[in-house]
Amino acid sequence: MEIEIPHRALVLLIGVSSAGKSSFARRHFKSTQIVSSDHYRAVLTDDENDQTVTGDAFRLVRIIVEKRLQRGLLTVIDATNLKATDRREYLDMARQYGVIAIALVFRLPASVLNGRHQARPDRNFSADILQRQIEMMPILDRNLPFEGFQAIYTLDSPDEIEQTVIHQKASRTDGPFDIIGDVHGCYEELLELLAKLGYEAATFQSPTGRKIVFVGDLVDRGPDSVAVLRLVMQLVDQGKALAVLGNHDDKLRRKLLGRNVDMTHGLAETIAQLDAEPPAFRQQVLTFLERTPYYIRLDNKRLIVAHAGLREDLQGRSGESVRAFCLFGETTGEVDAQGLPVRINWASSYQGKAVVVYGHTPVSEPVWINNAIDVDTGCVFGGKLTALRYPERQLVSVPAKQTYAVARRPFLTL
Repeated sequence: MEIEIPHRALVLLIGVSSAGKSSFARRHFKSTQIVSSDHYRAVLTDDENDQTVTGDAFRLVRIIVEKRLQRGLLTVIDATNLKATDRREYLDMARQYGVIAIALVFRLPASVLNGRHQARPDRNFSADILQRQIEMMPILDRNLPFEGFQAIYTLDSPDEIEQTVIHQKASRTDGPFDIIGDVHGCYEELLELLAKLGYEAATFQSPTGRKIVFVGDLVDRGPDSVAVLRLVMQLVDQGKALAVLGNHDDKLRRKLLGRNVDMTHGLAETIAQLDAEPPAFRQQVLTFLERTPYYIRLDNKRLIVAHAGLREDLQGRSGESVRAFCLFGETTGEVDAQGLPVRINWASSYQGKAVVVYGHTPVSEPVWINNAIDVDTGCVFGGKLTALRYPERQLVSVPAKQTYAVARRPFLTL
């Protein structure tokens, strides 16, 4: 098997003890790329088998993993990774920092695992623990495809592990990019804009090597959220596009997870469209939304794309306050006469070096304010669908074919 792994990726080695994960990691990755729970047990006690410091060892693992992902570095977690809760934490980090998450599953026969365990003098835990790990594998097989990994590779035998070849592939994050504002289900306008930007009609390939970036709010209010989702998911999967999560996308994600959310602002129509699709497609949408980051940093951190923007002090950070700002921007806590949040124009005081491209609040015309620009020109409300060409700073727009929804307040004029 040959496996391509981007430089901006998080790789989880998953499998029972004695499956050969550590040897595989040492053979295929730099020592600096490997974050090993055994290593940090040894750092803390001089004994990598000392289970009394497992909690502290994994706290160190999480710290190092997050710091590496913040820098966009390939990071390989060498641990059993058999618990879904542990994988979820790592997947959340990958999503937050906009890196690919890949699972390498080592599924060897129990007879091989038991034989290796008995032959290893360095493993001082009982065979009962190994058996419990083996019994977790069927649960892993059921859950893993739905957890949000972009790729899952399974190695079923010692020969397959030995013969696997890893190719580390450089990820292009320097552009050029076409950054597209809030689509909101306006599929026909999206196709027209992509054609105007020069993308080939059948393949959506850029003849000049450009990549599409979506600022979020792919769904709701417009006529065909499903078609937009299907296209964007395809483009992201093929490496032709990147996307960040908008507040409407996040609300759809929570609804698909079974959460209790208000079916307002076009969500009911989006759910009705999804109900007409096979259940497998709904699961694909959920998986896509679960792995889509809140913001991404590109061009060596000179460009940030976030749905509602991102203040300088929040850049490179994670947490609830960062998530909330990316999805909703900054508000006063009050509401206006239409019952909508009163927003603070955070860009007016922005002094960061990174260019920030965002959407969320419809504007009559995009205007640069302190190295930040809002490219949501309200297509779904009868305005335009706009793209910013980066690094050229050129704006390209197509008009809405009709007014699909009525805006509750006038477009912002900056």
